[in-house]
Amino acid sequence: MTETANRLPLIGDPAPEFHAETTQGPVHFPNDYKGKWVIFFSHPADFTPVCTTEFMTFASMQEEFRALNCELLGLSIDSTYSHIAWLRTIKEKIEFRNLKNIEVTFPVISDLKMEVSRLYGMLQPSESTTQAVRAVFIIDPESKVRAILYYPLSAGRNFQEVKRLLISLQTTDKHGVATPADWQPGEEVIVPTPGSCGAAKDRVETKDPSVRVVDWFLSFKKLS
Repeated sequence: MTETANRLPLIGDPAPEFHAETTQGPVHFPNDYKGKWVIFFSHPADFTPVCTTEFMTFASMQEEFRALNCELLGLSIDSTYSHIAWLRTIKEKIEFRNLKNIEVTFPVISDLKMEVSRLYGMLQPSESTTQAVRAVFIIDPESKVRAILYYPLSAGRNFQEVKRLLISLQTTDKHGVATPADWQPGEEVIVPTPGSCGAAKDRVETKDPSVRVVDWFLSFKKLS
């Protein structure tokens, strides 16, 4: 059982397929999301404090993610009825920072049998055998896993970092570049490293005004 619970898809793998019931009706994943990016994330349980703050934050950013052609999909090992009761409580009673009256409209999967949690390696027995850790999978429009983030039960996620990572992936796909440490949208990106001695020599000696050459292996440019 431990081996099954710890299994997870790797970066570059096809997103494992499943059918599930959610707070917004049945979902067939990833087929229902073809052509879109998806942030698929798990939380340990309904009516828990850290999860409540996370769901409010994610819901408040939902339109920001949709503007990036990205949908949100949540999961916990609770029933749909429990999800509904918790989401109603969030909207009617909970205030967090400047957030209140927050309605969560993205689907939340009911995973009482832990089938989806095991499929995505969201159960880690050393942490808990009955609750999913705080996993985040970023899945691209071709249904490939592009990034994986894991947090322990006690630590809330940084959702601005999740958004930044999504934009980085979209930027590198579109422009064939890489992004440096702490990169933010609008900053310089990294030009691909030359693959031969001749190309490295040209990189250093050619004065391309659009490229800032630090050394043959490290060059930056601004995107238009």
